[in-house]
Amino acid sequence: MSNKFDALKTNDDSGEDEQTSRDVQKVDKEPLPTIVVPPEEHKLQYSYWLWFSRRSPGKQASVQNFNQNLKLIGSFGSVEQFWSVYSHLVRPSELQSHSDFHLFKVGIKPMWEDEANVKGGKWIVRLRKGLASRCWENLVLAMLGEQFMVGEEICGAVVSMRFQEDIISVWNKTASDAATTTRIRDTLRRVLNLPPNTVLEYKRHDDSLKAVRISSLLQSNVNRMFANI
Repeated sequence: MSNKFDALKTNDDSGEDEQTSRDVQKVDKEPLPTIVVPPEEHKLQYSYWLWFSRRSPGKQASVQNFNQNLKLIGSFGSVEQFWSVYSHLVRPSELQSHSDFHLFKVGIKPMWEDEANVKGGKWIVRLRKGLASRCWENLVLAMLGEQFMVGEEICGAVVSMRFQEDIISVWNKTASDAATTTRIRDTLRRVLNLPPNTVLEYKRHDDSLKAVRISSLLQSNVNRMFANI
């Protein structure tokens, strides 16, 4: 297993971008960890990578910035390995704003462009402050316990801490499969024990990617305009 939990237990932002950049470069250059499950442990159906990211408030979101801020902090393939990782993590509600945990199956990076994600989408649940830690734990246990019953469709899940609300999302491989996305939505509503009137939004990754690219293009044009003044 691979852990970098100490990086998550500090609220000091000094040098954070530089350190994150070094960590990402290290992950990119070195092979991602191989997960070995001892025979005496309870093997999960899938092995998982746990990622962390944090974007400084005010920074424009972009695919490049996201990739630079993404940091692998743990991996596991058994029930015992999961609890050894999870017990060392700070809870989502203790994270700073604009911080995210990403729990994805081994082989899938939490990025729209990943081969497993590119034709998929995600269900989004917006939570009032104070609910994220409980909901995230319920979701993670449901994923590991294969409660969604949609085969290999689930890619991973994300919990995102924001200033006025928190966001939980479940990513799946095939956005065009209405029956599967509906089952994921209904299971998500059940495992999070959401009120019947809770609104869940489904967003295709290709739409998200287009929106970010358009935003980046517009910002580049604005910057060029001001540079010429």
